[in-house]
This record gives sequence, C-alpha cells and structure tokens, in this order.
Amino acid sequence: MTEPVRPDDLRISDAERADVAAGLQRAHDAGQLDLLEFDQRVQAVWASRTRGDLARVTADLPALPAPAGPRQLFSDDDAGGAMKVLIIIWLCAGLVNLLVWSILEATVEGIHPWWLYVALPPGAVLGVLYAIGIGRPQR
Repeated sequence: MTEPVRPDDLRISDAERADVAAGLQRAHDAGQLDLLEFDQRVQAVWASRTRGDLARVTADLPALPAPAGPRQLFSDDDAGGAMKVLIIIWLCAGLVNLLVWSILEATVEGIHPWWLYVALPPGAVLGVLYAIGIGRPQR
C-alpha cells in the first residue's frame, strides 16, 4: 500500500508559479523586497517543483499583497452615481446625433458637423466637474 502524498510534496503548475511570482512582484512594489532579493526569489519560484518549495520562497514574508483590483473611476457616493448617469446620457445623446449626422452626410453633400455642438459643450462641462473632483474617488 502506498503512502498518501503530503501537501508540501504535491507538484505545482506553471500557473501556480506565475501566481507566486506576481505576489513577489507586489511585495517588491510594496517595499518588502529589494530588487536583488526579488530576482533571486523569482528564480527560485520558477525552479520550484513542489508546493513546499514555493512555501519556502515566501515563508518570511507577511501575507503577500492581494492584486490590485480595477481602477475605480467614480466614487461610490451620490456624486459618483450622478456622474455615471450624466456621462451615460451624454454618450447616448452624442452617439445618436453622430449617427443622424452620418446618415445625412451619406445622403446629402456638405452637411455641417452640427452634432459636435451637441456633444462638445456638455462633455467639456462633465470633464471640468470630474477634474475638480465631483464624483471622483478619493486617493
């Protein structure tokens, strides 16, 4: 009868190695590792064959930082919600006007690009509001 394999002796995949290497990159970015130590550990990660090998590479580090989520463009408060709605309305109005203008341009020669008058002023206002911090998440 064969003995069960200990968890530390289980073989690892390249995906597991890549996850640990990405965690080491985040640890380096957080200042937990200098560049030389980061390089040595990444080489050790890619030379690892078992989960125990990977555990030894990161044993002295606190929990590796989680990967950063997607960047948040708008705050979660009412101002962020309002900016989302206003930008969706602005995009829809601008696209509808662009489509109407495109159809007219295809059928009638020399139509002035009037849709820009519909799209640019409100877009500029929304851009200024966002630039001064309305609806933007705090840093």
